Amino acid sequence: MAGVKVAVVTGGNKGIGYAITAGLCERYNGTVYLTARDEVRGREAVAKLNKLGYKPLYHQLDIDDQGSINRFKRFLEETHGGLDMLVNNAAIAYKNDATDPFGQQAEDTIRINFFGVLNTCRTLFPLLRSHGRVVNVSSSCGHLSRISGQEPQASELRAKLSSPSLTEEELCEIMTNFVKAAKAGNHYELGYPNSCYVVSKVGVSALTQIQQRTFDNDTSRVDLVVNSVHPGYVDTDMTSHKGPLTIEEGAVAPLHCALLIPDVKEPRGQYVWKDCSIVDWVNGPTPSGV
Repeated sequence: MAGVKVAVVTGGNKGIGYAITAGLCERYNGTVYLTARDEVRGREAVAKLNKLGYKPLYHQLDIDDQGSINRFKRFLEETHGGLDMLVNNAAIAYKNDATDPFGQQAEDTIRINFFGVLNTCRTLFPLLRSHGRVVNVSSSCGHLSRISGQEPQASELRAKLSSPSLTEEELCEIMTNFVKAAKAGNHYELGYPNSCYVVSKVGVSALTQIQQRTFDNDTSRVDLVVNSVHPGYVDTDMTSHKGPLTIEEGAVAPLHCALLIPDVKEPRGQYVWKDCSIVDWVNGPTPSGV
Protein backbone atom coordinates (compact mmCIF):
# COMPACT_ATOMS: atom_id res chain seq x y z
CA MET A 1 0.00 0.00 0.00
CA ALA A 2 2.99 2.25 -0.53
CA GLY A 3 2.15 5.65 -1.94
CA VAL A 4 -1.36 5.70 -0.47
CA LYS A 5 -2.04 8.49 2.00
CA VAL A 6 -3.19 7.43 5.45
CA ALA A 7 -5.48 9.23 7.91
CA VAL A 8 -6.24 8.20 11.50
CA VAL A 9 -9.10 9.30 13.74
CA THR A 10 -8.96 8.40 17.44
CA GLY A 11 -12.18 7.74 19.31
CA GLY A 12 -13.97 7.32 16.01
CA ASN A 13 -16.72 4.88 16.99
CA LYS A 14 -19.28 7.56 17.93
CA GLY A 15 -19.99 11.27 18.21
CA ILE A 16 -17.77 13.84 16.55
CA GLY A 17 -15.07 11.26 15.81
CA TYR A 18 -17.57 9.17 13.88
CA ALA A 19 -18.68 12.18 11.83
CA ILE A 20 -15.06 13.18 11.15
CA THR A 21 -14.36 9.65 9.92
CA ALA A 22 -17.37 9.80 7.60
CA GLY A 23 -16.30 13.19 6.31
CA LEU A 24 -12.79 11.98 5.56
CA CYS A 25 -14.13 8.91 3.78
CA GLU A 26 -16.10 11.26 1.57
CA ARG A 27 -13.43 13.90 0.94
CA TYR A 28 -9.95 12.47 1.62
CA ASN A 29 -7.99 10.81 -1.15
CA GLY A 30 -6.49 8.07 0.95
CA THR A 31 -7.05 5.30 3.47
CA VAL A 32 -9.00 6.27 6.59
CA TYR A 33 -8.64 4.41 9.88
CA LEU A 34 -11.40 4.57 12.45
CA THR A 35 -9.78 3.69 15.76
CA ALA A 36 -11.44 2.93 19.07
CA ARG A 37 -10.39 1.25 22.28
CA ASP A 38 -13.34 -1.19 22.17
CA GLU A 39 -13.03 -3.49 19.17
CA VAL A 40 -16.70 -4.48 19.11
CA ARG A 41 -17.89 -0.89 19.09
CA GLY A 42 -15.23 0.10 16.60
CA ARG A 43 -16.16 -2.62 14.14
CA GLU A 44 -19.86 -1.86 14.59
CA ALA A 45 -19.16 1.77 13.67
CA VAL A 46 -17.24 0.67 10.56
CA ALA A 47 -20.13 -1.60 9.57
CA LYS A 48 -22.55 1.29 10.00
CA LEU A 49 -20.39 3.49 7.78
CA ASN A 50 -20.14 0.66 5.24
CA LYS A 51 -23.93 0.73 4.91
CA LEU A 52 -23.63 4.43 4.03
CA GLY A 53 -21.17 3.61 1.29
CA TYR A 54 -18.00 4.55 3.18
CA LYS A 55 -15.01 2.25 3.50
CA PRO A 56 -12.97 3.11 6.58
CA LEU A 57 -10.67 0.49 8.09
CA TYR A 58 -10.66 -0.35 11.78
CA HIS A 59 -7.75 -0.71 14.16
CA GLN A 60 -7.82 -0.95 17.93
CA LEU A 61 -6.28 2.03 19.70
CA ASP A 62 -6.56 2.98 23.35
CA ILE A 63 -4.75 6.28 23.94
CA ASP A 64 -4.65 5.42 27.65
CA ASP A 65 -2.52 2.34 26.92
CA GLN A 66 1.03 2.87 25.66
CA GLY A 67 1.21 -0.74 24.55
CA SER A 68 -1.83 -0.21 22.33
CA ILE A 69 -0.29 2.96 20.87
CA ASN A 70 2.97 1.13 20.20
CA ARG A 71 1.19 -1.73 18.45
CA PHE A 72 -0.68 0.68 16.24
CA LYS A 73 2.55 2.46 15.34
CA ARG A 74 4.17 -0.81 14.30
CA PHE A 75 1.11 -1.67 12.23
CA LEU A 76 1.16 1.67 10.39
CA GLU A 77 4.90 1.45 9.84
CA GLU A 78 4.79 -2.10 8.49
CA THR A 79 1.60 -1.67 6.45
CA HIS A 80 1.93 1.86 5.11
CA GLY A 81 5.43 3.08 5.91
CA GLY A 82 4.10 6.31 7.34
CA LEU A 83 1.17 8.53 8.28
CA ASP A 84 -0.30 11.65 6.69
CA MET A 85 -3.10 12.75 9.00
CA LEU A 86 -3.88 12.33 12.69
CA VAL A 87 -7.09 13.56 14.32
CA ASN A 88 -6.77 13.37 18.10
CA ASN A 89 -10.43 13.19 19.06
CA ALA A 90 -10.57 10.61 21.88
CA ALA A 91 -11.32 12.12 25.29
CA ILE A 92 -13.42 11.75 28.44
CA ALA A 93 -15.48 14.12 30.56
CA TYR A 94 -16.98 13.51 33.97
CA LYS A 95 -20.64 14.49 34.31
CA ASN A 96 -21.57 17.46 36.50
CA ASP A 97 -23.27 15.15 38.98
CA ALA A 98 -20.32 12.76 39.24
CA THR A 99 -19.65 11.71 42.85
CA ASP A 100 -16.03 10.68 42.35
CA PRO A 101 -13.56 12.72 44.43
CA PHE A 102 -12.31 15.78 42.54
CA GLY A 103 -8.75 14.53 42.82
CA GLN A 104 -9.69 11.26 41.12
CA GLN A 105 -11.55 13.13 38.38
CA ALA A 106 -8.46 15.28 37.84
CA GLU A 107 -6.14 12.29 37.63
CA ASP A 108 -8.31 10.43 35.12
CA THR A 109 -9.14 13.44 32.97
CA ILE A 110 -5.58 14.74 32.70
CA ARG A 111 -4.17 11.25 32.15
CA ILE A 112 -6.45 10.55 29.19
CA ASN A 113 -7.25 13.95 27.67
CA PHE A 114 -3.76 15.40 27.97
CA PHE A 115 -1.19 12.67 28.49
CA GLY A 116 -3.08 10.22 26.26
CA VAL A 117 -2.97 12.73 23.41
CA LEU A 118 0.64 13.61 24.17
CA ASN A 119 1.75 9.97 24.18
CA THR A 120 -0.13 9.27 20.96
CA CYS A 121 1.59 12.22 19.31
CA ARG A 122 5.03 11.35 20.61
CA THR A 123 4.65 7.82 19.31
CA LEU A 124 3.05 8.53 15.92
CA PHE A 125 4.65 11.85 14.95
CA PRO A 126 7.85 10.15 13.71
CA LEU A 127 5.66 8.47 11.07
CA LEU A 128 4.26 11.73 9.71
CA ARG A 129 5.29 12.49 6.16
CA SER A 130 5.79 15.92 4.59
CA HIS A 131 2.55 17.92 4.35
CA GLY A 132 1.16 15.93 7.27
CA ARG A 133 -1.83 17.36 9.11
CA VAL A 134 -2.68 16.96 12.80
CA VAL A 135 -5.89 18.07 14.48
CA ASN A 136 -6.12 18.21 18.26
CA VAL A 137 -9.80 18.38 19.15
CA SER A 138 -10.01 20.90 21.98
CA SER A 139 -13.04 22.82 23.22
CA SER A 140 -14.31 26.26 24.13
CA CYS A 141 -13.08 25.10 27.54
CA GLY A 142 -9.60 24.98 26.01
CA HIS A 143 -9.28 28.76 25.65
CA LEU A 144 -6.55 30.26 27.85
CA SER A 145 -9.03 32.60 29.54
CA ARG A 146 -10.61 29.54 31.16
CA ILE A 147 -7.66 29.37 33.57
CA SER A 148 -9.58 31.39 36.12
CA GLY A 149 -8.47 30.39 39.58
CA GLN A 150 -7.39 32.71 42.36
CA GLU A 151 -5.42 35.79 41.34
CA PRO A 152 -2.59 36.63 40.89
CA GLN A 153 -1.72 32.95 40.64
CA ALA A 154 -4.09 32.43 37.68
CA SER A 155 -2.45 35.26 35.73
CA GLU A 156 0.97 33.76 36.41
CA LEU A 157 -0.28 30.38 35.24
CA ARG A 158 -1.72 31.84 32.05
CA ALA A 159 1.59 33.56 31.38
CA LYS A 160 3.44 30.26 31.73
CA LEU A 161 0.99 28.42 29.49
CA SER A 162 1.20 31.06 26.76
CA SER A 163 4.96 31.56 26.86
CA PRO A 164 6.55 31.13 23.40
CA SER A 165 9.37 29.25 25.10
CA LEU A 166 7.15 26.76 26.97
CA THR A 167 8.42 23.20 26.53
CA GLU A 168 6.52 19.91 26.59
CA GLU A 169 8.29 19.01 29.81
CA GLU A 170 7.21 22.28 31.47
CA LEU A 171 3.65 21.81 30.25
CA CYS A 172 3.61 18.27 31.62
CA GLU A 173 4.73 19.64 34.98
CA ILE A 174 1.85 22.15 34.98
CA MET A 175 -0.61 19.35 34.27
CA THR A 176 0.91 17.06 36.90
CA ASN A 177 0.91 19.85 39.47
CA PHE A 178 -2.80 20.40 38.86
CA VAL A 179 -3.54 16.76 39.66
CA LYS A 180 -1.47 16.98 42.84
CA ALA A 181 -3.20 20.20 43.86
CA ALA A 182 -6.64 18.78 43.06
CA LYS A 183 -5.94 15.86 45.38
CA ALA A 184 -4.66 18.24 48.06
CA GLY A 185 -7.64 20.54 47.63
CA ASN A 186 -5.66 23.72 46.95
CA HIS A 187 -5.79 23.87 43.14
CA TYR A 188 -7.92 27.04 43.08
CA GLU A 189 -5.50 28.87 45.36
CA LEU A 190 -2.72 27.92 42.92
CA GLY A 191 -4.57 29.51 40.00
CA TYR A 192 -6.31 26.47 38.50
CA PRO A 193 -10.06 26.51 37.81
CA ASN A 194 -12.56 24.13 39.38
CA SER A 195 -12.82 22.07 36.19
CA CYS A 196 -10.62 19.12 35.29
CA TYR A 197 -11.91 19.21 31.72
CA VAL A 198 -10.91 22.85 31.31
CA VAL A 199 -7.37 22.18 32.50
CA SER A 200 -7.04 19.16 30.20
CA LYS A 201 -8.23 21.03 27.12
CA VAL A 202 -6.19 24.15 27.85
CA GLY A 203 -3.27 21.75 28.07
CA VAL A 204 -4.11 20.34 24.64
CA SER A 205 -4.34 23.84 23.17
CA ALA A 206 -0.99 24.82 24.69
CA LEU A 207 0.56 21.56 23.50
CA THR A 208 -0.55 22.36 19.96
CA GLN A 209 1.51 25.54 19.90
CA ILE A 210 4.58 23.70 21.17
CA GLN A 211 4.13 21.00 18.55
CA GLN A 212 3.89 23.52 15.72
CA ARG A 213 7.13 25.18 16.81
CA THR A 214 8.77 21.76 16.69
CA PHE A 215 7.32 21.08 13.25
CA ASP A 216 8.59 24.45 11.99
CA ASN A 217 12.11 23.47 13.03
CA ASP A 218 11.92 20.03 11.37
CA THR A 219 14.50 19.93 8.58
CA SER A 220 13.66 16.41 7.39
CA ARG A 221 10.00 17.07 6.53
CA VAL A 222 8.17 20.10 5.19
CA ASP A 223 4.78 21.68 5.79
CA LEU A 224 3.75 19.79 8.92
CA VAL A 225 0.74 21.53 10.45
CA VAL A 226 -1.12 21.02 13.73
CA ASN A 227 -4.07 23.02 15.06
CA SER A 228 -6.39 22.78 18.05
CA VAL A 229 -10.09 23.01 17.29
CA HIS A 230 -13.26 23.86 19.18
CA PRO A 231 -15.91 21.80 17.36
CA GLY A 232 -18.89 23.45 19.05
CA TYR A 233 -21.36 22.22 21.65
CA VAL A 234 -22.51 19.01 20.04
CA ASP A 235 -25.28 16.54 20.80
CA THR A 236 -23.16 13.60 22.01
CA ASP A 237 -22.87 11.24 24.95
CA MET A 238 -20.14 13.49 26.35
CA THR A 239 -22.52 16.46 26.56
CA SER A 240 -25.37 14.25 27.82
CA HIS A 241 -27.01 15.13 24.49
CA LYS A 242 -27.53 18.75 25.57
CA GLY A 243 -25.53 20.28 22.72
CA PRO A 244 -27.57 21.97 19.97
CA LEU A 245 -25.25 20.95 17.12
CA THR A 246 -25.33 17.70 15.17
CA ILE A 247 -22.21 15.57 15.02
CA GLU A 248 -21.88 16.56 11.36
CA GLU A 249 -21.86 20.24 12.35
CA GLY A 250 -19.29 19.44 15.02
CA ALA A 251 -17.06 17.82 12.40
CA VAL A 252 -16.92 20.93 10.17
CA ALA A 253 -13.97 22.70 11.81
CA PRO A 254 -11.91 19.54 12.49
CA LEU A 255 -12.35 18.50 8.86
CA HIS A 256 -11.39 21.97 7.69
CA CYS A 257 -8.11 21.75 9.60
CA ALA A 258 -7.47 18.13 8.61
CA LEU A 259 -7.85 18.95 4.92
CA LEU A 260 -5.81 22.16 4.77
CA ILE A 261 -4.14 22.62 1.38
CA PRO A 262 -0.37 22.12 0.99
CA ASP A 263 1.79 25.01 2.23
CA VAL A 264 -1.18 26.80 3.79
CA LYS A 265 -0.18 30.03 5.55
CA GLU A 266 -2.66 29.68 8.40
CA PRO A 267 -3.93 28.27 10.62
CA ARG A 268 -0.68 26.76 11.83
CA GLY A 269 -0.40 25.93 15.53
CA GLN A 270 -3.49 28.00 16.22
CA TYR A 271 -6.83 27.75 17.98
CA VAL A 272 -9.67 27.34 15.51
CA TRP A 273 -13.32 27.98 16.32
CA LYS A 274 -16.28 25.90 15.18
CA ASP A 275 -16.90 28.26 12.22
CA CYS A 276 -13.30 27.69 11.04
CA SER A 277 -12.21 31.16 12.14
CA ILE A 278 -8.91 31.64 13.98
CA VAL A 279 -9.31 32.83 17.57
CA ASP A 280 -6.67 34.68 19.58
CA TRP A 281 -5.90 32.06 22.20
CA VAL A 282 -3.62 34.24 24.32
CA ASN A 283 -5.03 37.76 24.38
CA GLY A 284 -8.56 37.45 23.09
CA PRO A 285 -11.59 36.67 25.25
CA THR A 286 -13.37 33.38 24.80
CA PRO A 287 -15.73 33.90 21.83
CA SER A 288 -19.40 33.97 22.69
CA GLY A 289 -21.68 31.14 21.72
CA VAL A 290 -21.18 27.41 21.72
